[in-house]
Amino acid sequence: MPPRTRARARVYDSATIRAALTAQLGHIRQAVAELDEERLGAPTRLGDWTARELLTHVAATVDSVARLLAAPAPPAQEAGVNDYAAAVASFAGAVDERTRAAARDTDPRVLLERAEVRFTETAAAAPGDRLLAVPVGAMRLDDYLVTRCVELVVHSDDLAAATGTPVPYDRQAMAAAVRMLADALAAKAPGGSVEVRIPPYAVVQCVEGPRHTRGTPPNVVETDPLTWVRLATGRTGWAEALEAAEVSAGGERADLAAHLPVLA
Repeated sequence: MPPRTRARARVYDSATIRAALTAQLGHIRQAVAELDEERLGAPTRLGDWTARELLTHVAATVDSVARLLAAPAPPAQEAGVNDYAAAVASFAGAVDERTRAAARDTDPRVLLERAEVRFTETAAAAPGDRLLAVPVGAMRLDDYLVTRCVELVVHSDDLAAATGTPVPYDRQAMAAAVRMLADALAAKAPGGSVEVRIPPYAVVQCVEGPRHTRGTPPNVVETDPLTWVRLATGRTGWAEALEAAEVSAGGERADLAAHLPVLA
C-alpha cells in the first residue's frame, strides 16, 4: 500500500530530530530526579494516571524505538506523521493497560534511564529511512522520531502541571512538536481559508473556503508554541485560550474549535 500522507509530508533533519529527542528526555530526567513519593503520586490531567504512570509512559515512548528497531523491517512504507496523529486515540486503551502494569513494578526513573541507554545504542546508527512496524502502519524511523518528540514535549507540560516542577523545552523538540501538530491540523481540516501562525516555527493554511493568495489573509489565527501544543492536544480549550488572550483570531472563519484537538 502506498504511503497515505507522503504528498503532504514535511522533511525533518535526521540528526536534528535525534538530538532533540535526546535533549528533551534529558530535561525530563533531570526534572524528576529528586521527586519524592508524594509528588510521584500526584494526580495528572491524564485521567487517573499519577505522575508515576505518566513517567512510565514517557519511558515506554522512547523505548519503543529500540523495540521496533529490533523487529524485522516491513517491506514498504504505509504511513506518515499525519497518519499517526490521526490514530493516536485508537491506541489509548492498550497504552493505559501496559503503562499501569509497568508502573507497579519499577521506579519510572529507572525506566527512563534504561530507555535513554537503549535509544543511544540502537538509534544512533540506524538509517532514517529504516521502516518500523508501528500500529498505524509501516513508518520511516525519522518520522516516528518526530512523533516521539511530540510525546515528550506534550508530557513535559503534563509533568510540570502535575508536580509543580518546571521542565525546560529543547528548542528543536518544541519546533518539531509545533510543526507536526500544525500539519496535522492542515490534514484534518484541509483548505486555504485560514492561516494559522505559530511563530517562530510554523505557518499553515487550513479550513475549506476561499483560498488566500496574496496580501493580508482575511482569516488569521496566531498563538505561541506552548499554547498551540496545548490547543492541539486538548490541554487547553479554544474558548479558554481566547478568553485568556493566549490566541488571537481574526476573520469570520477563524474559529478552530470544531477542528481541535488534533491529537488527543
